[in-house]
Amino acid sequence: MKFYSPVPLILTALIALHSVSCFAYTSENIVVVTNQKNDVEVLDKKGLINLFMGKYSAFPNGKQATPIDIEVEAKLKAEFYEALVGLPPARVNAYWSRLKFSGRVKPPEIELTIDDVKQRLEEDESALAYVYESYVTDKMKVVYRFD
Repeated sequence: MKFYSPVPLILTALIALHSVSCFAYTSENIVVVTNQKNDVEVLDKKGLINLFMGKYSAFPNGKQATPIDIEVEAKLKAEFYEALVGLPPARVNAYWSRLKFSGRVKPPEIELTIDDVKQRLEEDESALAYVYESYVTDKMKVVYRFD
């Protein structure tokens, strides 16, 4: 009669429990923010899609809008585009590759880190970015909340 070690079974059970606990964790809310001095008070989801996907380049009041993507925060970017248009980053990148090739529209500008985004929002009234709610400062104005 051959006996098996319980170690692989225990490791498998621990990994399964850890995976379940990771899925049970609710991530922080994402908000879309602009400069505190910007005239825009609120945007709707359709307006955000039009700005971040290149259909429009101005806020509803006619002033120039500069959407910003965050390069280093891959999780935040993925969560934002999934909530906004239901697409993973690879599909969004493919979309922009096609549009950039046509030369008709310009993709969102890129900042590397959250700190770069915060600085850009403080300096540029046209800047529009997505951040986790905990990153919002008194120099930013929340114009949309994802629930």
